[in-house]
Amino acid sequence: MMKPSISSTEHHPLSNPPGLRAQKAKWKLTFVFIIVAVVYLFSSLYTESSPKDLWDGLPNVWRMIAELFPPNWSYAGEASGRLAETVQMAIIATTVAAILCIPISLMASSNIAPNKYIYNITKQFMNILRTIPDLLLAVIFVGIFGIGVFSGIIALIIFSLGILAKLLAETIEAIDKNPLEAIRASGGNTIQVIVYGVIPQILPQYTSFSLYVFEINVRASLVLGFVGAGGIGQLLQRSISFFQYGNAMMIILIIFVAVVIIEYISGKIREEIL
Repeated sequence: MMKPSISSTEHHPLSNPPGLRAQKAKWKLTFVFIIVAVVYLFSSLYTESSPKDLWDGLPNVWRMIAELFPPNWSYAGEASGRLAETVQMAIIATTVAAILCIPISLMASSNIAPNKYIYNITKQFMNILRTIPDLLLAVIFVGIFGIGVFSGIIALIIFSLGILAKLLAETIEAIDKNPLEAIRASGGNTIQVIVYGVIPQILPQYTSFSLYVFEINVRASLVLGFVGAGGIGQLLQRSISFFQYGNAMMIILIIFVAVVIIEYISGKIREEIL
């Protein structure tokens, strides 16, 4: 007896005409585009802003750029001194946060935390740290400690701690668990598990994260200076407030060169350790 053969692909379970798939993809893309357009239109109406506002403001942009040139080269000495202060702020804040994040990230890791209560409490604490913007922290600490570098350092420490603790905790939870179980099975305590099982696995990522946060802190400290938290940002805010645009341009150039150099060196170090 001959078995019936399937002569048409429309009855085959795997049949899916390419034309139909392309049509479905086209309709999905069109739907997403319509949703994005509606959200954009609603946001523009709600905020009373539109591309026309950008177009109307372009003459002011060109005027500002014209006033920034030429830079006041004689201002480079004072600006470089405040840049050094900014970098030192970032170094102190990153170092302190890198140390404090170790116990926090360990308690926020499900495979290391002693119990679920400590794990959940630490996770919530980390969430709270990350919800407070660095600029708001700077405003708070300037109000407490006054205008100056110290307020900026404290703000950067808390800001950095939220980032580093989260990144490191996720890294610890993703490590190979076999070495940890082997150490525990041989009678090792929690400290030994951390020293011999956890640290060797996370050390490259920990170093990379710390360098990354240092780069963020250098840029963040520039903004914090606008609210009186010290550093070269405070000098830039003063220059703009007094319409000393030549000084401001000199500061901008120094900041640009410094950020590029720092990111280049940091990137090379991360390439070597990873």
